[in-house]
Amino acid sequence: MKPKLRTWLTRAFWLGLLGGLLYWALRFAPLNEIWASLRRLQLWQIGLLLVLNLGVIACMTMRWWIIVRAGKASLPFIPLMGYRLSVFALSYFTPGPQVGGEPLQVVYLQRNHGLTYARATAAVIMDKLLEFLGNILFLALGLIAIFRLGWLSSSGLQLTGSLIPLAAILLWPPTHIALLYNERYPLSGLARAVKSRLPAVPWIHTPARLLIVAERMAGTFTRRHIGALLASLGVSLLAWAGMVTEYWLMASFTGISISPWQSVAGLTSMQIAFMAPLPAGLGVVEASQVFALTAMGFSTAAGLTMSLLMRGRDILFGGVGLLLASNGISVK
Repeated sequence: MKPKLRTWLTRAFWLGLLGGLLYWALRFAPLNEIWASLRRLQLWQIGLLLVLNLGVIACMTMRWWIIVRAGKASLPFIPLMGYRLSVFALSYFTPGPQVGGEPLQVVYLQRNHGLTYARATAAVIMDKLLEFLGNILFLALGLIAIFRLGWLSSSGLQLTGSLIPLAAILLWPPTHIALLYNERYPLSGLARAVKSRLPAVPWIHTPARLLIVAERMAGTFTRRHIGALLASLGVSLLAWAGMVTEYWLMASFTGISISPWQSVAGLTSMQIAFMAPLPAGLGVVEASQVFALTAMGFSTAAGLTMSLLMRGRDILFGGVGLLLASNGISVK
């Protein structure tokens, strides 16, 4: 009975956490206005949004799948969808800019598919680099949309200045990929420096050696599998196209009429908010949508409606991911 009790307690904990997050998202919202907007939603529209989001998750999973398959590892695609949901949940509900679940990716590949830790880590490194590269390309488009809409001019130089360090940070993925292609390994250099400065700390040595081997394998991937690299980047951009479409449909279904450029700008503001060091970007995401929708000429309730829809979607898929992670995902 003890394992069953532990399982139910784990589920109860995560369900309680999800309920608390949902309460937090609703407690300060103008519920009457938001409910009037949400009442516009029909069942087929909700189903379409969920299917579209599943398509986005499938594209993100395919990027990882292409990278692993390029290394001659034969593994099915569907189980990776479950892994991706678990990784999303761990990253979403932990502090930081939507990262934190990557070790779980490594564990799943090693435990369920027999990949070595070095090979699994190399695949995850490439997956994250290409994910961030796709994010950069979308952010560039989003900044163009923000300039076109005149948001920066109305917000003053402070917002412009805040985007400069953000842009500098996001230049890392293409720079890192270029270095790997030219047989330069910055993470390996950092790992060696840490080892040399802390020779008396043995638990650092094994992760450092793993990182060195994995980064070299990732460099080999960039040189030997250009086609897989470009295909992975392509599905990343396809995922972003799906997210922009989903954002536009959410707005349209709730009576908010926005243009494609406004959709890109609104989604960009949300992605920047997710970089805040808070679990699920609590509070910051809501503020970003209020700012974006009011800048477009809509009410505060419109921004909260959009954030509530996106929060509900993320909690739903994140909840599924947490349940999958807590139960374990085995592949026969």
